[in-house]
Amino acid sequence: MSQAPRSSSYTEYHPRWYRPRVSTWWWMRRWSYFRFIVREISSVFVAWFILVLLLMIQALSRGSEAYAAFENWLRNPVVIFINAVSLFFVVFHAITWFNLAPAATVVRLGGKRVPGFLIAASNYAAWIVVTGVIAWFLLRT
Repeated sequence: MSQAPRSSSYTEYHPRWYRPRVSTWWWMRRWSYFRFIVREISSVFVAWFILVLLLMIQALSRGSEAYAAFENWLRNPVVIFINAVSLFFVVFHAITWFNLAPAATVVRLGGKRVPGFLIAASNYAAWIVVTGVIAWFLLRT
């Protein structure tokens, strides 16, 4: 059984995929989408705080003069503004993560699933305790 030779002009049919146009601002349509995107953007501010912490550790390791220069840099109004905005976004990031934790973490005690609000509440309680311990170390005389 021989097959008929293929014509050189033959091509397999491949339909174009249907891709509806999506606006660049799709995330502005719903509050939940907006919160999601802002939470993702808040990671940039978390990275900023990490960078500032690493720069502070580097300045501390280089001695008192380098640390004094770092403190002067921190007094710059632009840096103060960026740090204030960053604090807002880092707190927003933490709160949204604590509220998502019950969906990401399943805890079972005695064969029963722990309610989500207890998981979130334990995160907030840990945050308060750690903040209190740090405040105690910083504010003691």
